[in-house]
Amino acid sequence: MSEDNSPSRQFNFCAGPAALPLPVLEQAQRDLLALPGTGASVLEISHRSPAFKAILHDAECRLRRLLAVPDGYTVLFLQGGSRLQFSMVPMNLLGGQEGDAQYVLTGSWGVKACEQARLAGAVRVVWDGAATGYDRLPDDLSWDGSDGIAYRHVTSNETIQGVQFRSDPEAKDLVLVCDASSDFLSRPIDVERYGLIYACAQKNAGPAGVTIVIIRDQLLERSADSLPGYLSYREHAQAGSLYNTPCTFGIYMVGLVAQWLEDEIGGLVAMDHLNQAKAKMLYDVLDSSDGFYQGHAQPDYRSLMNVTFRLPSSELDDRFVESAEAEGLCALRGHRSVGGIRASIYNAVPESGVASLAGFMRDFRTRNA
Repeated sequence: MSEDNSPSRQFNFCAGPAALPLPVLEQAQRDLLALPGTGASVLEISHRSPAFKAILHDAECRLRRLLAVPDGYTVLFLQGGSRLQFSMVPMNLLGGQEGDAQYVLTGSWGVKACEQARLAGAVRVVWDGAATGYDRLPDDLSWDGSDGIAYRHVTSNETIQGVQFRSDPEAKDLVLVCDASSDFLSRPIDVERYGLIYACAQKNAGPAGVTIVIIRDQLLERSADSLPGYLSYREHAQAGSLYNTPCTFGIYMVGLVAQWLEDEIGGLVAMDHLNQAKAKMLYDVLDSSDGFYQGHAQPDYRSLMNVTFRLPSSELDDRFVESAEAEGLCALRGHRSVGGIRASIYNAVPESGVASLAGFMRDFRTRNA
């Protein structure tokens, strides 16, 4: 993994928009004034131009290779983030179906997705971790398909609570929908187990502004003719992600990130190994702190992307964040809805940055325990 030792750049642990790989930022910097062969900035070229269509095609091809997306699936580049997908998924997949939509609530984002789905049709919650503060996941992941289910929705990684599915659920005949926003491209996934995967890019895949949807082609037929054009997956698929002016710069950046993952990291298996090693550095500090650092997620369900914990008091939480920033370790405050500390260690956060944070945590405990 490329290391960023620039004295002007801090180690960025923000949950999103998040750190981007330094080689990607450097390439974008070179192309910002004039994309080779075009005489114009990548920000200025037409979305109908051959240059941008080549960018779009390259980004899709790289995603397909990285994720081993099989035939029979369409890759879409949309806008509106996961918030829009919370509505588009039920509007396209639930309307006109006899069954209900089922939601597995493992944290704040699953809850928000479920709230929006209720506006579109019949919804049933099949598992809810609220009773334990969303610190764990369902123990049984072998959800069989059955009649009367339009789809089942899961959130692969909850950024606020710091819990993550570390394996793909056994969907079988069930149409499984996954909000993969915060661990997309961090590890291999078995795309064939899912009917639809969506991800906003501002965690591991690129900057804010572009959303990626991977949908089984058969499900495109569920998009009703009565849907407004932009809200129809079928319309976007027929237009090749060019139904409207897309997020051109965001798609360009996704392509660069995918290239970095292929050429410099060596693919998603290698990326997963790196992410496991990074997360272990921090969880080892938590587990050896004699309770000074209190992790939120139960050990079996811990996220590799978002390490969430608290200190013995809110005053120490504040002191921790302020002291970390003075050491060049930024954006460690927990989500405003839950407080505490959150270290988001996405793909582009280098091992040296995580090691620096782990060392800081040990020193901070020594000084304040």
